[in-house]
Order: sequence, then C-alpha cells, then structure tokens
Amino acid sequence: MIITMILLFVVGYAAIALEHLLKINKAAFALLLCVVLWVVYILNAASILPASAEFTLFAQDAAKEHLSSFDKIISFVTEKQIIEHIGDVAEILFFLMGAMTIVELVDVHGGFSLITDWITTRNKRKLLWLLSAITFVMSALLDNMTTAIVMIMLLRKFIGNFKERWLFAGIIIIAANSGGAFSPIGDVTTIMLWVKGNVTTGEILPNLIIPSLLSVLVPVLIVSRMLKGEFTRPISNHDTESSNHLETARYLNRSEKRTIFMLGLGSLVFVPIFRALTNLPPFIGVLFGLSVLWIYTELLYQRKQNIPEHDKARITIILGRIDIATILFFLGILMSVAALECSGILHSFSIFLAEKVGDIYVINILVGMLSSIVDNVPLVAGAMGMYPLANDTIIAAAADPVYMANFVQDGTFWLFLAYCAGVGGSILIIGSAAGVVTMGLEKINFVWYFKNITLLVFLGYLAGAAFFIVQELWLRPLLGLF
Repeated sequence: MIITMILLFVVGYAAIALEHLLKINKAAFALLLCVVLWVVYILNAASILPASAEFTLFAQDAAKEHLSSFDKIISFVTEKQIIEHIGDVAEILFFLMGAMTIVELVDVHGGFSLITDWITTRNKRKLLWLLSAITFVMSALLDNMTTAIVMIMLLRKFIGNFKERWLFAGIIIIAANSGGAFSPIGDVTTIMLWVKGNVTTGEILPNLIIPSLLSVLVPVLIVSRMLKGEFTRPISNHDTESSNHLETARYLNRSEKRTIFMLGLGSLVFVPIFRALTNLPPFIGVLFGLSVLWIYTELLYQRKQNIPEHDKARITIILGRIDIATILFFLGILMSVAALECSGILHSFSIFLAEKVGDIYVINILVGMLSSIVDNVPLVAGAMGMYPLANDTIIAAAADPVYMANFVQDGTFWLFLAYCAGVGGSILIIGSAAGVVTMGLEKINFVWYFKNITLLVFLGYLAGAAFFIVQELWLRPLLGLF
C-alpha cells in the first residue's frame, strides 16, 4: 500500500508538472490524485490503524463501543482524519479567497496606482531591486502568500509581456518565501514553530535575517546582470489578464483611492495582530477585513451617484472573478499530502532521515529541498513530532547531551528548520503557497520555472544555509568569548 501511494503521488506530481504539455489544467490532476490516494488509504486502513495510538484512543470512546472493528476504522478515517484535514485546508482556502478578493478590490479601484505612480524608474534592474526589497519586507509583515498576490498585481502594472514578467514573478516568489522565513508571522511553518514555543521572536529575527537576505540577494544579483534596458508600461491591463476591465477607478479621486488602498493593506497587515489578540485562525481576520472593505465600498457607491451601475466593482462581481481553478488545485494537492501524512509515509520518512543521516544541518537542508516537492507544513510537523522540545531534564537524561542541546527553545535545529522549510519551498514553483498562487495567477508552467529559476533559488538557498552554519559553528562561539 505504501509503495502504491508513493507511486501514485509521483505520477500525479509528474502530470501536474507537465500541465503545459498535456494541456489539461493542473487542478484536475490534483483533485484526481487526492481522490485516488484517499481511496487507496481507506481500503488499506485496516492494516495500518490498529497500531496507531490515536486510533486506539478513538476506538475506546464509549460512543463507538457498538461499532464493529471495521466500522470503527471507517469512522476514524471519515469522521476524524478527513474532517480534521479538510478543516485545516479550508482555513487556507478561505484565507486565500479572502486575500485574493481584497487585492482584486483594491486593484480595480485604482489603489495600487499610488505605488506604481511612486515608482517612476523605467530601468529593468532598478525595478527588480525595488520589487524584491518591497516583497521581502512585506512578506515579513504579512504572510508570503498574501504578499505574492499583492506583488503580482503590482507587477502587472509595469510589465505587459508575460514571458518577461515571469522572470520578475520568479524573483517575487523567492523574496516572498525568504522574507517570511525570518519572521514569526511570515510563513505557516514559522508560525507553527512560534506558536508551539520552539522559537521566539527575539531569536528568530536576528539569527535568520542575514541568511534569509542572502537567499534573495544571490538570485537577484544574477538576474540583474541578465537584464538590460528599460521596460514599457502596458497601455492597458487587458493583455495582463488583470481583472481591472471595469472603469471604476476613473470615477474616484486620489483621496478615495488612498482610503481603499489603506483599508485593503491595513486589513492584511491586521491579520497577524488579530490572531495575536484573539487566538483565532488567520482566515477569520481576513474575513473581518473583507467585510469592512465590502461595507465601505457599498457606502461609497451610495454616495457617488455618478458611477454607472455596470462600472461599480461590487464584491459580488469581484468574487466571480476569483481563480477557482487555483483554489481547487490547493484543495487537491493539500488533501493529497494529508493522505500521505495519515498513512504514516511522511512520518516514516522523517524517522528514516533522523536514523540514517543524524546531522542536524544535513537533515534540515534535505527537509528544505523536500519542501519544494511536498508541502512543508507536514514536514515541519513531522520534525516537531519526532524531536521533543528539550529542557534541562531531557538534556541531562539524554545519551548525548550535547546533541540534545540543539533541540532546546531557540536551539540550532529549530532555527535552521525555520530557514530551510521557508526558503527551500522556492526551489520548485509548487513547493510553496506563494509559488502556487503565482503559478495560478500568471500561468507559469512548471518546466519554465525549473529551467530558469530553480538553480538561482538553489544557489541562494545554499548561500544562506552556509552563512547560518558558519554563524552557529564559528561566529556564535567566537562572540561568546567576549
């Protein structure tokens, strides 16, 4: 069963990667892969679950006593595992839909013109550096997925040629993931480590800022040497596939555009604050921001009677323009990974790495590379489940106290894991939320990204990793002497 699921995943992954050759939307393959993996899993669950402590606890529930062993297994898979995972995936999907709607709404009302008007350069190299810097900083404040959406919408204002735009989009993916890696709220994996207490804000920021910066600087330096001349802004956004076909923006003055821009950006920035204040999932914070923006635009249309009804960009219209295929792709790929997780494949692989590799630096570098193939969330979750958050008692009782010291709060293992899992996802375009969103918005195909961007990411990834290792093995002990 394990081999069958792995082979199915590899075949499904290949079909997704070859979307442009097969001429079938990747969402179709992702959904098919999801269904097939769950069918194989549930048909073989009877040989896996009896050894699971979680299933044993579930089966001992008094409410399940009347069920046969087979029915208990089916109930566990359908009522617990699938429901829990679909809940986790739904959080991501609702967050994505809310963020995409907010960004589209700001765009169609001309909010991003405030930034595009501010960037006056026509030089391709300068534009690359500006967009990279803005993306890197924004990703640390927002999350990498939302930042990627915002920056792609901005990019469309500058470059009309989609092939030329893809190169900039690749750098945006890199900068978004690297910017999220050094911030406790910038990436799902860093949020996981931060919430569980494996890392703290006071340590992750100073220890990962330079490695993360290097992972962006290396590819940007290389690409900037390839770029020459100036770009010409598109006369119309129709050729850039923007949703801004409505003429709403021309009816608004600069103050109204600024208000919508500030409300939209503020809604996204407020999400981590909302989470910290309420402990509620991020998607609820996004829905709050969306509702505020929705109310404001409706009041705006009531006040401005000169806007024709067909040019009013109401959210009910914007929702119809959301790329549902991208949403379904997310659903399929994340639930496919969930099936691998429930079957124990990912956990077994994590244990294999620990036993056969051992070295924490090599393990994390491999985890980062793997996170470009499968979702980094279950990989990080597997690593967190494999190793305890060490304290003085655990270290004292360990066979190798020096090795176990790497797993204390803000220990080397956890900090390096945050870097590798966050930055490594950029190696392949489907390895991160930012990459998948950009792939959907810009229709970038897997092979083009692999040929033009992957090596750049890998060089930056290794540069940042090398600095972190030097920092931990030599710089930190040296500074400790003074």
